[in-house]
Amino acid sequence: MLMIRTGLRAAIPAVVLGALLVGCTAATTTDGPGGDVPYVDPSVAAAAAEKAQASPEPESSPTPTFSQADLDAPERVRDAFAGLQATYQDGCAPGGSNCAYFLGRVNEELNSLDKAMKADGQGPGHFKEPIAWIGTLSTALAGDFSTDNLEKNRTELIGTRDRINTWMQDHPEDYR
Repeated sequence: MLMIRTGLRAAIPAVVLGALLVGCTAATTTDGPGGDVPYVDPSVAAAAAEKAQASPEPESSPTPTFSQADLDAPERVRDAFAGLQATYQDGCAPGGSNCAYFLGRVNEELNSLDKAMKADGQGPGHFKEPIAWIGTLSTALAGDFSTDNLEKNRTELIGTRDRINTWMQDHPEDYR
């Protein structure tokens, strides 16, 4: 009788373990996602992919477009000028590791301010000097925004930012 009890003690864990393993192997799986993800028929997915390729959505413009309501919003120039002023919190030594970011950011902020000034309700004539300085910088960059070209035109980039900052400080009604 003692032997039967010892045998049962050894057999019970083995039976329980076997039952658990059978329960795990009884689960059916597919190559797809789990049961909590809805099933999509592959033919439907292929048709949607073909439709997307046949009529791709137009790419969004890299520059913002302004509506008539935006033309009358003085905060556009203020916000763009604040972005330009924020570049004073950053900087880099020529050839430094942060220069690609810093010079690219100064260029982007100048372009943003240029667009805001041109779209301002007072008209681009109101911002004649800053728009002209940004235009001169754009001519110098010639559409090449690579790190090497931004480094080459570093003095013009930072000089334009500084001239515009001084001009705007003399025209507080345009950004306050």
